[in-house]
Amino acid sequence: MVEVRNTQRELRRLRVRLVVAMLLVVVCFGLLLARFSWLQVHRYEAFHAQAEDNRIALVPVPPSRGLIYDRNGVLLAENVSAYTLELSPKRIGYAKLDETIDALAEIVEITPLERRRFRRLAAEARTADSVPIKVRLTDEEVARLAVLRFRHPGVEIRARLFRNYPLGQSAVHVLGYIGRISPDDKRRFDEREIGSRYAGSTHTGKIGVELSYEEQLHGRPGAEEVEVSAGGRVVRSLSHTPPVPGSNLILSIDIRLQKLAEDLYGGRRGALVAIEPKTGDVLAMVSAPAFDPNLFIDGIDTQTWRGLNEDPDTPMLNRPLRGTYPPGSTYKPFMALAALSTGARSPGDTISDPGYFMLGKHRFRDSRPGGHGTVDLRKSIVVSSDTYYYKLAYEMGVDRIHEFMAPWGFGQLTGIDLPHETAGILPSTEWKMRRYKRRWIPGETPSVGIGQGYNAFTILQLAHATATLANDGIVMKPHVVRTIEDPNTRQQRLTVSEPTRRIRLREDHLALVKSAMVDVNRFGTSRRVFADADYVTAGKTGTSQVIGIRQNERYDAKRIAERHRDHSLYIAFAPAEKPTIAVAAIVENGGFGAQAAAPLVRALLDYHLTGKLPEGYPDNALPTLPDEPDLRDVPESIEPETVETAAESDTQ
Repeated sequence: MVEVRNTQRELRRLRVRLVVAMLLVVVCFGLLLARFSWLQVHRYEAFHAQAEDNRIALVPVPPSRGLIYDRNGVLLAENVSAYTLELSPKRIGYAKLDETIDALAEIVEITPLERRRFRRLAAEARTADSVPIKVRLTDEEVARLAVLRFRHPGVEIRARLFRNYPLGQSAVHVLGYIGRISPDDKRRFDEREIGSRYAGSTHTGKIGVELSYEEQLHGRPGAEEVEVSAGGRVVRSLSHTPPVPGSNLILSIDIRLQKLAEDLYGGRRGALVAIEPKTGDVLAMVSAPAFDPNLFIDGIDTQTWRGLNEDPDTPMLNRPLRGTYPPGSTYKPFMALAALSTGARSPGDTISDPGYFMLGKHRFRDSRPGGHGTVDLRKSIVVSSDTYYYKLAYEMGVDRIHEFMAPWGFGQLTGIDLPHETAGILPSTEWKMRRYKRRWIPGETPSVGIGQGYNAFTILQLAHATATLANDGIVMKPHVVRTIEDPNTRQQRLTVSEPTRRIRLREDHLALVKSAMVDVNRFGTSRRVFADADYVTAGKTGTSQVIGIRQNERYDAKRIAERHRDHSLYIAFAPAEKPTIAVAAIVENGGFGAQAAAPLVRALLDYHLTGKLPEGYPDNALPTLPDEPDLRDVPESIEPETVETAAESDTQ
């Protein structure tokens, strides 16, 4: 049977389908038109800004760090320009980092240490645009990388300024060093709301003046508006706001004096601080041994870091600032002043020194077994009579001693412009109860009088007190930064402009103690060291015990391990009549004060006062002074007439 097609019905179906299709097309076009209108009209401003951001980038420009000079214009910390190879993990992709690094290693050498350091830095700074993998590229390396860089998106060659310490270890515990900004640093910046100051910066001060003067040294960042390609490469610069460079620092340190003092230690452990009494300028601050700060700038490797930390000589320890020692007999001039000022002794009072002081059944032994015979105050300093000061301390009592010594800075923070200073210990009954929850025992007092017992001071405190004594009781705050220089105007301002306070002392008491210290070097314990000096100096030797010696035993250095032997100390100021320098020094485990510390100080004073170098010392071993130091006018000194007496800190 033949089926007849219904043409009219099929045409109707076709028309329906066409209408439905047309309606769908119209609806779709309507939706597209609405979407287009929404994007182009209602959301125009937002998407225009995003588009501009894809084309224009605001790049922070880090400031150049301020330079650091010594007082004579010798450059101690500088900035050097160099190229770095940097990777952007976000652009490369973390999965392809190893592949990219391997490819780059075929162009330039990338050591395993550099790979490990890159991984650590990338993990610490996951939000950073780029992370350095190789720093301070050679010109040849830059050329090879520049030619082949197009093969590796996310790889950049950047010109950066690097910190450099041209004198290496010299004055490292004063200068400190900078290091890469760590997560802890970032948290600290956020807490202080100064994170914006470090836009584009990768380093910050870690210790020393690099840390304490970070705000002045760092400067403020600028900004550059640049046009970038779709691949993120800079096409052209549109605008530029220059950064504000950091201020320059002119230290009070005399780097030639500093270097000589460091060399005089000759591998021995110890500390030395030299201060200008009239100003509080720290002329030298030595911590021996030391380390090279350049190791830390780009990130120190684990092996080197472990070596420094596990070294038994502790080169990382800032001994003048954080090392505490019993002052030994260098404490006696101050005890003599305490006796005179409090009325515990008069100049003519004498004792019979049999070589010991008995308290109950305990014998406190003098360094001289047979004693010194009849001893008055002057002689007690010249011959360093322990017995005299055992008896004096016992009669005065520890609290009376504490009251007199505190204004001199013993057991107190000096306020020096360096971080992490240690206060030390100036004992008292209240201190012992607070520290040990125990009462003070009278038998603990005699040892305090000879600078032993609980006494524990920094060499900075000892030098500061010696400078105050040389300055007739006028206290100048010690400081290592003399002036701060504006890099644009070149104007300088003093960091310390006036004395801190005055300790009230009778002139005749001061004169007596000072003259006794002069006689120490003429007739006393250090007479041989200063026998042929061309100047008059006042000094005092000191020896401090490291380990205790039993009642019936005698000290024998030959039978004791080297690190258990006595410390050698010496304090001095010169010229005695008008001091320009006050020094405190310790040679750890060096023995008697005149044996190690005094000869070291003598050589330093010779150079400072006469320009004479030790015999056999190379003439070219000291840093060269610039022909024309780029330093501005700096006030020479602060006159003592400007002193305002601080009654609350005066000692009657």
